Amino acid sequence: MHVRLSAIALTGLTAACAPTLAPVEDGEWLPGGAATNTLLLGNNAFLRPAATLTDEHEQHFYSGNAFFNQGWVEAPASTTARDGLGPLFNARSCSGCHARDGRAAPPEAGVTPFVGTLLRLSVPAGEGWAPEPTYGGQLQDASNPGIPVEGVASVAWTATAGTYDDGEPFELLTPAWSIGELAHGPLHDDVRISARVAPHMVGLGLLEAIPADRLDALADADDADGDGVRGRVQRSVDPATGDLAPGRFGWKGEMPTVRGQVAGAFNGDMGLTSPAFPLDDCTAAQEDCLGEAPGDDDEGPWEVQAKVMDRTVLYSASVAVPGRRDWEARDVRRGKALFVQLGCDRCHTPRHETGPYAEVPEFEGETIWPYTDLLLHDMGDGLADDRPVGEASGRMWKTPPLWGLGLVPDVNGHQRLLHDGRARGFAEAILWHGGEAQDSRDAFAALSATERARVVTFLEDL
Repeated sequence: MHVRLSAIALTGLTAACAPTLAPVEDGEWLPGGAATNTLLLGNNAFLRPAATLTDEHEQHFYSGNAFFNQGWVEAPASTTARDGLGPLFNARSCSGCHARDGRAAPPEAGVTPFVGTLLRLSVPAGEGWAPEPTYGGQLQDASNPGIPVEGVASVAWTATAGTYDDGEPFELLTPAWSIGELAHGPLHDDVRISARVAPHMVGLGLLEAIPADRLDALADADDADGDGVRGRVQRSVDPATGDLAPGRFGWKGEMPTVRGQVAGAFNGDMGLTSPAFPLDDCTAAQEDCLGEAPGDDDEGPWEVQAKVMDRTVLYSASVAVPGRRDWEARDVRRGKALFVQLGCDRCHTPRHETGPYAEVPEFEGETIWPYTDLLLHDMGDGLADDRPVGEASGRMWKTPPLWGLGLVPDVNGHQRLLHDGRARGFAEAILWHGGEAQDSRDAFAALSATERARVVTFLEDL
């Protein structure tokens, strides 16, 4: 494996150069600004409300936490606030995928429980995609009594060996997803199966509070500055208004708002309807699914009551970002300097200022450090899923925020990263970068083992 000259020119790194200490920037140890969680870390790191919430919003946070964690049941039921599950679903509760508000991991191998991992199903349609005609846009592997599950998913992992430029070996895992025991006949010949792992929940409202003009200013779809990075703003439909807005959530920026993301998860993952998503994910081929009784909601013909939606949205928007632990440590600062020299910060933009945010007005005016530009980038063939969504081609993914990822092993007991969890830690995640990030990836591979470890140490502190 040989680093290209462009990568060397980009970084200016040589084996002989002395380690550089990045400066400690004002406030970077509080990634969520004044809203940062500085009280609970370890396995409780993602459980605190934002520190700036009003008393009323903090009460609503804990009410939303109950709705987030409680399981839903099949209708009809005496628990009318939480009935209407299914008829097809992936989980009975939000926390079924986001355990302790953390990040899920993919199945190890074979036919195993897909807890927190779901499979998107689609077929090509013009320049975009359409739901798979028999099974819809998402495989649901659980169902209410009397309703057949759509199918049984499985995964096989293929290991590919490689070496860093200094000769140290590494191994990357590639997943192959398949679906058997299909209830309604075979999948479409041109079906695309794309896995999604549930991300951690911290700082979502702060991300939504980044002004749209900030994202427009960061975008460079035509690479006007010639640095090889072509970030573009995803334009997604806000299900509450029907208008196009900057997409911020979902692995391809499919959703502009926390409210839309919550409503979409209620619908796709639990089979719960709301004004934004008034229909279950049942196709014409699924007659039993279409005939299932809906849940009980006196406020309208849907299953998630307005209060439940509002409190769950407030909760999801307000989970606090955990504070940094070792931001002043020398190896962390050396890793930060290398992160910048590698060009990683061209997509993982460190800092933003928040603007007005109607869901949680107290989030306005914060300096935050999420390490994302929330833009779409071409990540190359290795990560491509051939599933275009809006402005995103099948090779494009939204830059995920890095804040809090270093605490996922404490919270969830694993370190699986990227959209489908294929990477076992930060180093493997970097090695999967291609496309616009190829030069940065190659420059990372050209570092010494000590320097690579410093980059990882920095990322683990975010």
